Amino acid sequence: MILVAMTAVPTVLAVAGWVLSVRTLLPTAGARASSERVALSARILLDAVDTLHLTPAERVALRHHLNQVSASVTLARRAEVFLRYYTAGIAVVILLLGAAVLYASVNVAGHLSRQLSRPIDELVGWTQLIRRRELLPVVGGGLAARGAPEFEALRQALRELADTLAAARDRELEAERLRAFREVARRVAHEIKNPLTSMRIAVDQMRRTVGKVDGRTETAVQVLEAETDRLERLAREFADFGRLPEGPQSEIDLAELLEELGRTGVPDGVAVRLTANGGPRTLLGHYDPLRRAFANLLRNACEAMKGQGAIDVTVTGDGRGIAVTIADHGPGIPPDLRQRVFEPYFTTKADGTGLGLALVRQTLEAHRGTIALATTPGGGATFAIVFPPPSPRTA
Repeated sequence: MILVAMTAVPTVLAVAGWVLSVRTLLPTAGARASSERVALSARILLDAVDTLHLTPAERVALRHHLNQVSASVTLARRAEVFLRYYTAGIAVVILLLGAAVLYASVNVAGHLSRQLSRPIDELVGWTQLIRRRELLPVVGGGLAARGAPEFEALRQALRELADTLAAARDRELEAERLRAFREVARRVAHEIKNPLTSMRIAVDQMRRTVGKVDGRTETAVQVLEAETDRLERLAREFADFGRLPEGPQSEIDLAELLEELGRTGVPDGVAVRLTANGGPRTLLGHYDPLRRAFANLLRNACEAMKGQGAIDVTVTGDGRGIAVTIADHGPGIPPDLRQRVFEPYFTTKADGTGLGLALVRQTLEAHRGTIALATTPGGGATFAIVFPPPSPRTA
């Protein structure tokens, strides 16, 4: 709009000057031509009149008339010359004003161009930073905002885009790392199972064929049985972690599942207190993987409380999905370890494999769920699981 105004003003001034000149000069030129015609006709009349037959008074009147006509013609010529100079002056003034306005327009256009190009160059530089995965300048970081408010909106959009891309890259890296972990776990489980089967068969044959043995041999056999059991459990955990839940899905009542695990999956010294709000509590999923995941969480809670105490379990369902919390009252998990407890092969137990919570997260994410760790009021750890409402395809 400003550039249009700057362009239109000189044009309007030039047209106005031309119109003013035409309106001023045309009437004066016509008046001068009429005066000259009158003067010419007066001279012709004077030449044709016989002044000898006129009285002195008539001759004086005729001479006075001729003088008046000549004076009128002279004044008309002078007025025409004055108007020409006046009009030329106005034209010069208009040209100067137009030149000044044009000069101002060029300066304003240059300023506006710089105001547009600098923020655009800045935003282009930001795209290069995003491509190189470098941090963008923060708000209020000492750099003044440039350009119109729309550019600030673009900056904010680029910041959000950079955050989204960084989160997507992190998720992709985490998914790639989990895929590598699953492949390793699958191969390890496969390599363990073959010799483990032979070891278990050999121990059973020793039990059947050797008969009564001395105390040292019995201890060795018991160690072999315990270690083969531990290796079998380890191979099973590796195999479970190495594959995603598959097969047909079914309706699972989470409250019923947790109630059954609270009766059969915890020691006698632990009480599981289940609370449900009466809302939706069924989930379409794979029963066995979900049962193993919740059993793992309850087992960890029991171990944290050393087999004594109460575990508070809540199931809350509404239009936003289903939320499950499992809260123990043990010593809790230190804040510096909370971000790592779901990593594969990370454990704080002497005999742990580090796959339990990793397998829990993998199973929940396969059911579009999320899991988070918090502190139980009064001490302990609380695992919060959220399942979103079913999608239209699965509803």
